[in-house]
Amino acid sequence: METHVLKDDHVISRVIRGGWQLAGGHGAVDRDTAIDDMVAFADAGITTFDCADIYTGVEELIGAFRERYRDLRGEDALSRICVHTKLVPDLDRLIGLDRAHVEELVDRSLSRLRCERLDLVQFHWWDYNAPGWLDVALWLKELREAGKIRNIGVTNFDSDHVAAMLAAGVPLVSAQVQYSLLDTRPAKRLAGIAHDNGMSFLCYGTVAGGFLSEKWLGQAEPVADLENRSLVKYKLIIEDFGGWDLFQALLAALKQVADKHGTDIASVASRCVLDRDQVGAVIVGARNRAHLPSNLGLCEIALDADDRAQIAEVLASARELDGDVYTLERDRHGRHGRIMKYNLNDEKAA
Repeated sequence: METHVLKDDHVISRVIRGGWQLAGGHGAVDRDTAIDDMVAFADAGITTFDCADIYTGVEELIGAFRERYRDLRGEDALSRICVHTKLVPDLDRLIGLDRAHVEELVDRSLSRLRCERLDLVQFHWWDYNAPGWLDVALWLKELREAGKIRNIGVTNFDSDHVAAMLAAGVPLVSAQVQYSLLDTRPAKRLAGIAHDNGMSFLCYGTVAGGFLSEKWLGQAEPVADLENRSLVKYKLIIEDFGGWDLFQALLAALKQVADKHGTDIASVASRCVLDRDQVGAVIVGARNRAHLPSNLGLCEIALDADDRAQIAEVLASARELDGDVYTLERDRHGRHGRIMKYNLNDEKAA
């Protein structure tokens, strides 16, 4: 497994095990099986795990895994495990949000994850019209200086706001962004800012919730309700990208490249993102260890010029998604924003 240095001794695996699919809305999760799966990922070299305070039950699950892993493999092995969480204040709490509540959320994550310091806190803010996002970022800097946080990142912030935080002295090391062959918005401006400030992209959505896979190759465009929110979300991205026919052409090209390298469509799609500027890691949203071998194989794929040209030929007909990072999703009345859930950090929901 390839590794990447976020900062100093903060070393992560370039494939990160995501936690969103272990949260509510993706089906029942067996706790013991989920922890066993995490142990298998860690043993195989995928030692970095992504979660959030709003992923129902996932921080607690990873906390239990950390305890199990220490018992099974010892303190030295546990020290190689990195857990990246997020701080996502509820939309309804943004106005008047104070430092005490921010520290309360950090302390709750510390308790759930059963650790003394959070490796990475990735900050998200639902509404730029609500003042206070820069205050929160500076409070996180203070909590880092107090030893509760190792490093600070952002999640789904656009270029202007990332630049403003950096200018204010917030030591950002990463930006978690949606980045794929279908959605290249981070390359517009944010990649340049990240390059100039030593930031890395941690990328989700590289396989579009599973759409970028053999399962959908040659299939008719779905018209019935999709089985989870992830598929609903990425179906909208496919429509903005250029529609189902163009998407099928992309799948066909990816399949040819995958066959050449003895791998699968999802792995090629993720490798394409891993090879892009400023990308430190990709986040795989695995519900179990079924895809562990292919996740490990990501770092063995070496795409050549012919592979890239074959994929680029299809992408030349694609439409660039509007706006900066997460601009479409921030319109709560738009087709992307209407499917989001904005108030999940209440203790009863989380």
